[in-house]
Amino acid sequence: MITPVLETTGLCFAYPDGHQALFGCDLRIERGERVALLGPNGAGKTTLILHLNGVLTPGAGSVSVDGLEVRKENLKRIRASVGIVFQDPDDQLFMPTVYADVAFGPRNLGMTPADTDVRVNAALDAVGMEEYAERPPHHLSFGQRRRVAVATVLAMEPRILVLDEPTSNLDPAGRRELAEILRELDTTMLIVTHDLPYALELCPRAVLMNGGVMVADGPTPEILSDRELMAANRLELPYGFDPVLVGRRIIP
Repeated sequence: MITPVLETTGLCFAYPDGHQALFGCDLRIERGERVALLGPNGAGKTTLILHLNGVLTPGAGSVSVDGLEVRKENLKRIRASVGIVFQDPDDQLFMPTVYADVAFGPRNLGMTPADTDVRVNAALDAVGMEEYAERPPHHLSFGQRRRVAVATVLAMEPRILVLDEPTSNLDPAGRRELAEILRELDTTMLIVTHDLPYALELCPRAVLMNGGVMVADGPTPEILSDRELMAANRLELPYGFDPVLVGRRIIP
């Protein structure tokens, strides 16, 4: 049996104030999949992804990456395998230049300057930001900073790329440019988003969460076309948007 890139089994979690955020979540993602994680605010999506590289520890159940369980003694290897791009790129950009930001992770792994340079150049090339290597990140546009944040994760060559609301605060051109970049990446992806057309555009499969449980899991056009399911989970498509017709054109 092929080991999945990511698997959560019976994952439960409660915050210190007693709020139970996850109730036995099961999720399996195979190598090469692009999966959208959908759900209303408060569904537990962010809590779930913070378990994927050990930021949060399960109250019950387990999380594994390539068969390696996420626990304290494995965190260094796990965090090299799970790359999370947070909603605000400024949470990940803190060095004086773009190059230094993208090089930070490989250097922390103990890579040589020559190997680090290869990783950085490849990551910046993948997101179309190689010409900005010596620029201060805070001089870039929001969309450019988002792309650099993606590059900081790609430089670690992760097994799975997790993106938290990648289109938030992007203008239409930035949204399209990022979609083109993500579509070309040969990396397993989990995309957390409220942008349902974006989920359809990039992810053949969608998982719907609500109330800390997995509500639905299937082909993205089918989930987005289920009006009762969408209404019950407070999700709405743009007016006139037909996910079945659109999905036939863009889902590979």
